[in-house]
Amino acid sequence: MTGIKHLLSNYTNCYGGNVRFGNDASSPILGYGDVVCASVTIKDVSFVKGLKHNLLSIGQFCDNGMEVRFFAKQCCVLDSTGNTLLTCYRTSNLYTIDLKSVQSTTSICLLSKASTEQNNLWHKRLSHLNFKHLSTLSSKKLVKGLPLLKSSAENHCSACKMGKMTRSSHKSKTEPSSTHQLQLIHMDLCGPMRVQSINGRKYTLVIVDDFSRYTWTKFLRSKDEAAENIMTFIRTIQKLLHHSVRIVRTDNGTEFKNQTLTEFYESLGITQQFAAAKTPQQNGVVERKNRTLVEAARTMLIQSRLPHFMWAEAINTACFTQNRTFIHKRFDKTPYEILFNNWYQSRSRTIRRTPAEYSVFC
Repeated sequence: MTGIKHLLSNYTNCYGGNVRFGNDASSPILGYGDVVCASVTIKDVSFVKGLKHNLLSIGQFCDNGMEVRFFAKQCCVLDSTGNTLLTCYRTSNLYTIDLKSVQSTTSICLLSKASTEQNNLWHKRLSHLNFKHLSTLSSKKLVKGLPLLKSSAENHCSACKMGKMTRSSHKSKTEPSSTHQLQLIHMDLCGPMRVQSINGRKYTLVIVDDFSRYTWTKFLRSKDEAAENIMTFIRTIQKLLHHSVRIVRTDNGTEFKNQTLTEFYESLGITQQFAAAKTPQQNGVVERKNRTLVEAARTMLIQSRLPHFMWAEAINTACFTQNRTFIHKRFDKTPYEILFNNWYQSRSRTIRRTPAEYSVFC
């Protein structure tokens, strides 16, 4: 079928039903005619007004005693004796006929894909540039030698789909993961920093309570110190808050996944949860907190013009203030209020330390 009437010879007006397009629109078949392509005459070609691209029916070739063979890079139309009548080459996962190879005195157009092929050609030449940007460059004549191109929904590049694919985002959870303090603890190790702190620290151990989003930080010289600091933290915080840690969620780093911590967790009945490899979203609570703390610390150092080795003090300050200023959407309270509600005397959100914080690093 075609949308160009003058390409048809022996044309006859006749209503032949409707053709539905991909966008759910439809158009009537207004008549029939013949199309001559080289030594092949395609009969009963439908004229559909509004059809943008001509479509070639493989079934018509087969019904007329011809044979169509498809290969990886081309497709051939053979007659009953095995002679090749037409050759179609594969481009952009479509088999198209090169009009230059068609020898006929009759004006024909089996598949009007010239504009699409030209767009794809320049798209590849310009390092797989976005088709809309390519159309803008062409219409505004910003590049010498670039022909007039138009962006079309037909333009697509299979290589771009593979090379530019990204991992889909994880959906937000609708149900909370914890119902009380210390039920679920998130941990992560941030570093090494490019500059050692004033005390020679290079790593930051970040611990977040899932229920309240309260955060603790501890600064380490090496990853080997992580296990001892984690065990000390859990023993101390459980006694101070009179709650037991039930689950500890971390990544698969050896500082968290080792025999020392495994035996310690088993002795206290704590469950270890590890995020899947290359999936930080599964431990996103502490991953986002890492970024928030580092960005706040960097901003304070830039504004105050302090040397870079003060980064640990800046992170510690950011952690202290964020625990008392961020509002938990679930409770409309700060993490400080939620975790240390027994020590909080009013809703004025006064910034002060509790006895628990003097004993456990903040």
